[in-house]
Amino acid sequence: MVRQHFPMPVITRLTINFLFWILLFVILQHLRNFLYPIFLGVLFAYLFYPLASFFEKAKIPRILANIFSIIIGISIVYGVLIFIYRRLQEFMVDMPVMEEQAIKNIRSIFAGIEGRLGLKTGPEEGQIIKLTRQLFQSSNESITTTITATFNTFFSVFIMPVYIFFFLYYRNKFKNFIMRVIPEHEHKRAGIIIEEINNVTIKYMRGIAIVVLILCVLNSVGLMIVGIKFAILWGVLAAIANFIPYFGTIIGYSLPLAIALLTGESPNLALGVIILFIIIQFTENNILTPNIVGGLIRLNPFVVILSVLFGGIIWGIPGMFLVVPFMGMAKIVFDRVPSLEHWGYLIGDRGTEEYALNRQNIKNFFRFRKES
Repeated sequence: MVRQHFPMPVITRLTINFLFWILLFVILQHLRNFLYPIFLGVLFAYLFYPLASFFEKAKIPRILANIFSIIIGISIVYGVLIFIYRRLQEFMVDMPVMEEQAIKNIRSIFAGIEGRLGLKTGPEEGQIIKLTRQLFQSSNESITTTITATFNTFFSVFIMPVYIFFFLYYRNKFKNFIMRVIPEHEHKRAGIIIEEINNVTIKYMRGIAIVVLILCVLNSVGLMIVGIKFAILWGVLAAIANFIPYFGTIIGYSLPLAIALLTGESPNLALGVIILFIIIQFTENNILTPNIVGGLIRLNPFVVILSVLFGGIIWGIPGMFLVVPFMGMAKIVFDRVPSLEHWGYLIGDRGTEEYALNRQNIKNFFRFRKES
């Protein structure tokens, strides 16, 4: 007996797809503490792979090569976290002094308004001082909560180095598993996809790490020149935040700018932070990232922004760090599978070349103006 397949109505297919995405969203949120260390482990495995491969080429057994690379890598990561933790503790000790300086600045501003404009600002001054005290109190609590949450994640979840080890150790096994799952006639395409994902992700993680390292130096030196207290702390935090595309530099510079505005003895301090932010942003976007990272993750900016926001919704700050590399992996798959090419085109950076603000289009614009 031949079975007849009746096509489902469009509304039924849409409902099933909608329910699938809702279920996936709920699962990702409820299993966040289990899932995001695994995904972090994948990216750290790609980051540590060149070092592990170097040890293996030196005739060191894979187990020892993986252990050595993880010890070196994790020691650097934890060393940076310990430095940030200690400097944040020192910053919190100074917060009462900074609070009094902020209130002094506010009173000076209102005194200047009253002296020059002849306005009575007593009630408004008291209200703003009250809000400033609340701001410093809430900031103190927020920093404490953030420190506790971050270090609980990295120091109590000691399973992450284990994940990294097994991802490095079983990397060939994972590839062979994928080859066993898919049909034999798709092996060539699957091999190309896997190779491209590996090469792109390794280069991307290595490039981002180099950019962040350079930004640590540039940010710290720049903030020291401007005159911000705890310049190295804010410089390192701003550089690490650069792992988050588009939003990272803004997030990283928001705190030193707020400190400069509230506690600086002169408005020039805040102006210096703003100028430094513009210089660093220009340098990172036009010199560092294009030359070091390049166009490896070829996603369009709109998709990157939506992905970062979605990652923040489901997994918080770790999700904002993780989402773009995995979207880049998905795009490689989309581009190589004919039935998914339209999705690769949608999230990619192709299709708007004629509207891009590049050198060739600018030349064409001025040539057209001259001819007309």
